[in-house]
Amino acid sequence: WRFESSRPHHLFLNRKFHRFEPRLALRFNYRISPLFHFNRASKIVSIGLSIEGPVASTPIVDDIELIIENVGGSGGTKPPSPANGGGDEGRRRPWGPTSPRRYYTGVALGIVSILMFFMALASAYVVRKGSSGAEWTVFHFPALIWLNTAILLASSLTMEIARRRLSAPRLSAFRAWWSLTTVLGILFLAGQIVVWRQLWEQGVYMATNPASSFFYIFTGAHAIHVLGGVGALLFVSFRNFERARVSRVTAVGVTSYYWHFLDALWVFLAVMLYLGK
Repeated sequence: WRFESSRPHHLFLNRKFHRFEPRLALRFNYRISPLFHFNRASKIVSIGLSIEGPVASTPIVDDIELIIENVGGSGGTKPPSPANGGGDEGRRRPWGPTSPRRYYTGVALGIVSILMFFMALASAYVVRKGSSGAEWTVFHFPALIWLNTAILLASSLTMEIARRRLSAPRLSAFRAWWSLTTVLGILFLAGQIVVWRQLWEQGVYMATNPASSFFYIFTGAHAIHVLGGVGALLFVSFRNFERARVSRVTAVGVTSYYWHFLDALWVFLAVMLYLGK
């Protein structure tokens, strides 16, 4: 019986790729003899096998060879591709910037899932309103909602200005407009809290009637997603992109798509809640 392995591997040491090629050959010899015994007194037949080995005259280890060579030249960053397309080499990529496509795909999937969630709530809102009858009690719609809407729309404008300033030689203008966008997002969340406090002063709570329940659900769920957007804005503001796997341009683009979506979603929710109050 012979076992042999000579598949090459690659090691990443000191920013260089080295070829690591172990060669191991093992050879074993066994002596197998059949056994047959018949006991006449008890009339019992015994059948078996006798295995002896490995035989001492044959070396167990036939060949052990270790080859390490530098195949990266003067410090390459990419290992050589395998000739036959097999093996484990190339499975792990070296550390470095990743493709922006995965980030845009991730935010697109997130936007679709959020949109489906709110559309399901909107459908339930329309059905519940149509079947409630007298249970659907009208309450005073806070006028502060429209001010919060204007603040959120203004944040989209400042974000677009910040994106256009990103290509400037100095990042000071980008940082200023991006910080203003973050402040507007925080002001929007603070305004939503004030709106809820105004409803509490009117005696309108989440369990008061179906209309107030849907109002709190819509505004609360949207505020949670805006809070996540504010976190993304702060990430772009304080992240050191020189040591990050994502570039500043990609992070700004992904965050802006998500933020503009939340703005458009809020306009739809505000109009729907106002018309259905």
